[in-house]
Amino acid sequence: MRCGRHLLDLSFPRVMGILNVTPDSFSDGGRHVALDDALRHAERMLSEGAAIIDVGGESTRPGAVPLSEQEELDRVAPVVEALVRELDALVSVDTSSPLVMREAGALGAGMLNDVRALEREGALMAALGSGLPVCLMHRQGEPQDMQQSPTYDQPVEQAVAAYLVKRVAECEAAGLRRNRLLLDPGFGFGKTVEHNLRLLKYMDSLQSLGLPLLVGMSRKSMIGKVLGRPVEERLAGGLALSAMAVERGARILRVHDVGPTVDAVNMAWAVLQEGCEMPLNEEKQL
Repeated sequence: MRCGRHLLDLSFPRVMGILNVTPDSFSDGGRHVALDDALRHAERMLSEGAAIIDVGGESTRPGAVPLSEQEELDRVAPVVEALVRELDALVSVDTSSPLVMREAGALGAGMLNDVRALEREGALMAALGSGLPVCLMHRQGEPQDMQQSPTYDQPVEQAVAAYLVKRVAECEAAGLRRNRLLLDPGFGFGKTVEHNLRLLKYMDSLQSLGLPLLVGMSRKSMIGKVLGRPVEERLAGGLALSAMAVERGARILRVHDVGPTVDAVNMAWAVLQEGCEMPLNEEKQL
């Protein structure tokens, strides 16, 4: 997949490192707000095997308060610029803002990752104009209310598939070519624990959509509720979920804990490939 100046090989699973430059994200809010802290954390994730750094300036945790486009851009732009200039990183920008999409592309970002699947006014045209690949995510509701008793009138994996098929068709109709799209089932976005578990169990059905799957379950409350673990003790549960996601077709795993996840993903992939030669331990895959 062409991602700006980079080529991303998705013939095997890749790990995307999360870099939140927000004061209020559920797991690491406030830790990487300072530019130097963000750069050093990204550098660590790249050294541990991250193929992509996903920069987010807006918290989308349940109950999160919306912020202005300009405030989000002010958080994100210096980090994207520095990651591209100093680390030559493949940067994904986690945003629903048309302004941030346009500016991120101009600063050298290689991918857009939108939890609202380009539904915000102006987002589809901004993404189209950027020339970058875009990940479309399923969600039900907005962060402020999405976890208030979510329900579905059909099996959750079918609801997710139907929504994503519709959004892909709408994006293609607007001129966004299919080879620039990735899909995210949206674990934790308008879903109960039971919905999340079922969605992962039957996630392989989403492979029929014919687009790369990006999955984000790192440190999420589904792990805490099943295992009774606080957010800082959810690594083992997250590694189990990552391995199962790879088995069910995930091509990008969006995580906080890059090093351990790279090992888990590589081990799962080795089993699936029966030990066939894989370029998973090469220093740079872009």
